[in-house]
Amino acid sequence: MSLRLSVLTATFNRASTLPRVWESLRAQTWREFEWIVIDDGSTDGTRALIQEYSAKASFPIYYERQENRGKHVAINRAAAVARGDLAAILDSDDACVPKALERFAFHWSTIPEERRSLFYAIVCHCADPEGRRIGGSFPWEIVEARGLDARYLWKVRGEKWGVVRTDLLRAHPFPTERERTYLPESVVWDRLGQRYLARFINEDLRIYHLTPGASSLASSGDPARHAWGSMLQHRLVIDEQLEYFRRAPFFFLKSAAHYVRFARHAGVSAREQRRALTHRGAKALRLAAAPLGWAAWAIDRARRRGQ
Repeated sequence: MSLRLSVLTATFNRASTLPRVWESLRAQTWREFEWIVIDDGSTDGTRALIQEYSAKASFPIYYERQENRGKHVAINRAAAVARGDLAAILDSDDACVPKALERFAFHWSTIPEERRSLFYAIVCHCADPEGRRIGGSFPWEIVEARGLDARYLWKVRGEKWGVVRTDLLRAHPFPTERERTYLPESVVWDRLGQRYLARFINEDLRIYHLTPGASSLASSGDPARHAWGSMLQHRLVIDEQLEYFRRAPFFFLKSAAHYVRFARHAGVSAREQRRALTHRGAKALRLAAAPLGWAAWAIDRARRRGQ
């Protein structure tokens, strides 16, 4: 169990919730880990808080501040300096159970070393603060499959968590063409999930919190504010995952409509939308869903004007 693990936290004005992350890491039963905190331009005393933690921590803490550029840029930086074989992205307002890292290390160690290059992640469930599992369960207690099988074959929904191989996270960074925006993590996980296996475990290891009113690196209620990330997410679904189309045709039709919707918010023309797609089936799907996408975009605009 000499495996080293890196916990990556991107934070922006979350000095009020970072103690939750800190306390959950202090309570870990497995100690071969480091905590990497990338501060995305906080102005609320985050630096002083992390310095206080570093002075008394029994595990290494790496802190770095960048100008406000977005969570996806911060995670790329965290992955670049991580020393662990595996990395867990733990949000700045969440926590994990005391045995979380121990369970990840255990499951990774039980995969034969000669097979580990086939895997990209260990995937588990999240629970709310009352201990209730968020979303559905996997079909068996432990199952190994491609990462996208959970969505399309097993129809498992809800917030999930896990650890990913750090070398793959560095090799497949989050796109950074746009900064200071929300970029869904699925744009990286889905691509890895097509090429590699994951071990899915029916264990609740992350405690997921909703923090009303807190400054956030994630999306707001305005669909136009982070349209670029949402557009990219849906483009990848319809352009790279159509092998699963027969398993979930309405899911793909809905995603194609959202692609058009968010592309319009991002100022991407219909011609540019078509040119960005490489799969012939994706082009046809976008064309079929375009009226729905335009309608959703028009509704969004009407709502914004009425606010």
